[in-house]
Amino acid sequence: MSGNDNRRTPLVADKRYTGRAAPKKAAPKKTGPKRTTKPRGRAARSAPRSLVGWILWPFRLILGAIWAITWRVGLFATVVVGGISFYFASQMPPIEQIIDQRARGSVTMADFTGDVFAWRGDQFGGMVTARTVSPHLHNAVIATEDRRFYGHFGISPRGIASAVRINMAAGRHPLSGNGGSTITQQTAKLLCLGVPYDASVWETEAAYEADCRRTTLARKAREAFYAVGMEIAYTKEEILTVYLNRAYLGAGSRGFEAAAQRYFGISSAEVNPAQAAMLAGLLQAPSTLAPTANIERSRARAAVVVGLMRNEGYLTDAQANDALANPAALSRAAEARSGGFFADWVMESGPEFFTRNTTEDVIIRTTLDQRIQSAAEQALVSVFENQVAEGSDAQAAIVVMSADGAVRAMVGGRNLRATGAFNRATQALRQSGSAFKPFIFAAALDLGVSPYAMVNDERTCWRVRGSPEWCPENYDRTFKGPVTLVQALAESRNVPTIVLSEDVGREFVRNVANGFGLQGDLAVGPALALGVSESTLLNMTGAYAGILNGGSQVTPYGLLDLRIQGDNAVLMDSQGAGIGNRIISETAARELTWMMTRVVEEGTGRRARIPGWEIAGKTGTTNSARDAWFIGFTGDYVTGVWMGYDNNTPLRGVTGGGLPAEIWRETMVRVLEGRTPTPLPLIAPQFGSPAGVLQSQGGEVVDDDIIQLLDLLMTGEATN
Repeated sequence: MSGNDNRRTPLVADKRYTGRAAPKKAAPKKTGPKRTTKPRGRAARSAPRSLVGWILWPFRLILGAIWAITWRVGLFATVVVGGISFYFASQMPPIEQIIDQRARGSVTMADFTGDVFAWRGDQFGGMVTARTVSPHLHNAVIATEDRRFYGHFGISPRGIASAVRINMAAGRHPLSGNGGSTITQQTAKLLCLGVPYDASVWETEAAYEADCRRTTLARKAREAFYAVGMEIAYTKEEILTVYLNRAYLGAGSRGFEAAAQRYFGISSAEVNPAQAAMLAGLLQAPSTLAPTANIERSRARAAVVVGLMRNEGYLTDAQANDALANPAALSRAAEARSGGFFADWVMESGPEFFTRNTTEDVIIRTTLDQRIQSAAEQALVSVFENQVAEGSDAQAAIVVMSADGAVRAMVGGRNLRATGAFNRATQALRQSGSAFKPFIFAAALDLGVSPYAMVNDERTCWRVRGSPEWCPENYDRTFKGPVTLVQALAESRNVPTIVLSEDVGREFVRNVANGFGLQGDLAVGPALALGVSESTLLNMTGAYAGILNGGSQVTPYGLLDLRIQGDNAVLMDSQGAGIGNRIISETAARELTWMMTRVVEEGTGRRARIPGWEIAGKTGTTNSARDAWFIGFTGDYVTGVWMGYDNNTPLRGVTGGGLPAEIWRETMVRVLEGRTPTPLPLIAPQFGSPAGVLQSQGGEVVDDDIIQLLDLLMTGEATN
């Protein structure tokens, strides 16, 4: 039994190791079929495809081809765009050279105290930077125009895509309406993509700017290249600086500094959140949203901007609520918009190279008194609202001046806020009617005729060779026989005035009238005495100022001094204007002033009376009541009023002693309010027996030079 081979393996105790890890046991070998290695190379490509592989194979080829083309085209486009952009970048001038590239300068007008009241041309308030403007203004512009400004490189594909979607949804051309432009792109457009203004190419600067604003695909592409070039050449703050200085913000304001001064009377560094929101809101539509055009519309847009600033974290809820509760308000000068007609007159009367076509920024200090200007405007509105039929097209004009010809106020028509409109105070030539009569009496008084001299008021006819007999009547269709010169003037009687003119001599009357500033073609026939000659309200008022100042010629003026902005040197002043040569004696002027007080106290100008004040004046109503005048003066001011239709339609129920006298009184009540009455410089003549009676000298007038059509027009008509 012991000899068989079935033996047990001897038991051996496990070996234990102290301090050493036991050796790992070898993992048992896996059994099963051997894995076949995947063949490589040609053998792999020639392996048969599955059905799905055959289906996807053409698409893989197409996608591969597209990718191969795309990355090559993209690389080429990147090189091209980069090259063009770097070219534009290399052409960029220093920003100081592109801050202000206006072809024309501006005119800022101040009243006699130095307070600004009007602007003309494109205003530029001086260079500001993105860091010197108010932080609120900086943030308002970013929130409104380009909230990703600091994160893009000149263009915003997302913004462009959004704008195209909005435009197409609204039924517009993809590039019409919303532009999706970044601030950099807008600045590029403001710079006209680097194309400077050339007067030989564009008729006007406006035409040049209109061309710069055209939107085409080609122009959009160039704009994008230029914008990227700007990003390469300038910092973000420099780009924003150019934008803040070049943007147009309505009412002739170029840049935010000019706009802040124009609308609020402060620097752009001082604007608060509400003012900043209003200014930034103007960028959408400057002319339409300008607060001087429609303050409520401007405030509505500003409220939207306040919301955008709050959304971007630029304003706290408390700041935003305060801005909404206290919206921006215009400065007093901007709100009043006073003196538009006056400002236009100063621009027209000043030297062209310093006004209409100035290339500099000019400051003009004028004679305007804004308090008096406001009084004249309020008076005109009050009379037309309360005493003129609604819908009437009648017009009126007012001029207020000092005795030396300094114009203190001017209203050229009922549209008080007009700029560049027809000015009826300076441009309308109208027959003066009986407002011309004081100069006939001035001529007589200067020759020594007493105010109490008698003149016959009786039916009289004059004949002009080759013309029908002319037999004028008085306004009341009656004749009073012998009357004093005082009565004839106070009652504005026609026949005695003609008799006086003929006795004094028409040539002398014309010389006196010319001397006082009535330089038009004065009539040469007997109708001269009835004011058939034409004049402007400004010249007529200036002529009356000559009576007030004692008989010397007056040249109306509005400019006190002119200088270039930033320079205190005066380039022009009012020398040559004001009081000139003596025309009649001072005694004659003082006696005439007294006679004209009788017009107001007891004659045709009674509706101009103001209790406590001495007033001298004269009414005037022309042929068929086409023109109605009242011109009068106190010891301080001469005020002229004209009323009529632009198309010469006769006024109905209106004479110079009616509505014009009412407008005069309403103006002067406001002007004189709170002032101590100033006595008129007058001489009341001593009453005595006149030496005789001036007789009418009717008959044939034989001088060839007095044959005039205007005499014929006076047949059967009366003037007052």
